[in-house]
Amino acid sequence: MTAPIKHGVQFPAERARTTSFNEASARMRLELLLDAGSFLEFIGPEQREVSPHLKIFDLPEQFDDGIVVGRGRLDGAPVLVAAQEGRFMGGAFGEVHGAKLVGLLRAAREIESIPVLILFDTGGVRLQEANAGELAIAEIMRAVMEARTAGVKVIGLIGGRSGCYGGGGLIAGCCSALAVSEPGRIAVSGPEVIETNRGVEEFDSRDRALVWRTMGGKHRRLLGAADVFTDDTVQGFRDAALRLLDVVGPYGLDKLKAEQIRLADRLRSFGACEDAVDIWTAEGIVHAEDVPELPADQFIALADNIGRTSRDAR
Repeated sequence: MTAPIKHGVQFPAERARTTSFNEASARMRLELLLDAGSFLEFIGPEQREVSPHLKIFDLPEQFDDGIVVGRGRLDGAPVLVAAQEGRFMGGAFGEVHGAKLVGLLRAAREIESIPVLILFDTGGVRLQEANAGELAIAEIMRAVMEARTAGVKVIGLIGGRSGCYGGGGLIAGCCSALAVSEPGRIAVSGPEVIETNRGVEEFDSRDRALVWRTMGGKHRRLLGAADVFTDDTVQGFRDAALRLLDVVGPYGLDKLKAEQIRLADRLRSFGACEDAVDIWTAEGIVHAEDVPELPADQFIALADNIGRTSRDAR
């Protein structure tokens, strides 16, 4: 990576408290998430590191290939950051897109184990880049695990319009911890993919209530697939990131084994459930059918009371 170029400018704290994380662009999320004026971008716009594959299909290019990487400060402490732009090809992973994230993760191991924040907003791999995109996912997953093994905390923030699907869901599962909002969805296969392969009887992708209670942030938090649930504001994700950076411990074999035990227990407990509501009921939630309608503050209190701070074993 070349020398960082200053990109961030000062924004009033009020904007972070009122700006929707879901609606903001990747650059706005970073500028409001980090300390004002602290963001320095690597591989900036003037370098135009674009995908070499898109022209072949007569597809538009973007100067940053849909991901912004750099460094900044969070409450005064240094962090490395990557933010996917879901408005460009659904935040999909390609060769250049993936290489930028791999480079950031490798750099984290060399800069005094500086933490990494990944702002996911992706539908998965670009079909147009096929094997190059799939290879990028594998390289990123390896880079995440190598960084964690070296003592780097890798925190995923999920609340973008495209969700966190496909290879993005796999990468998120490798992170030290995850924060999610209600719009954030996490799954390896998206609704349309499931419907196409298994039929509408298996999963109706047009049923938004079904999609959100199966893949949405509330369910992922209650299931233990996300560590913190936050309101859909940039400030909410900033607070969540600070909280997770404070509580995430070192990674090692013991934690990996404990996570496997937790997942096996989850399968035994909920394997026979046919719907998310059945799982919530099995967890002891009274009036489980009302969970999707709960305001963020009430849901956070509910999730904390249940005591399933996802992946505590990590």
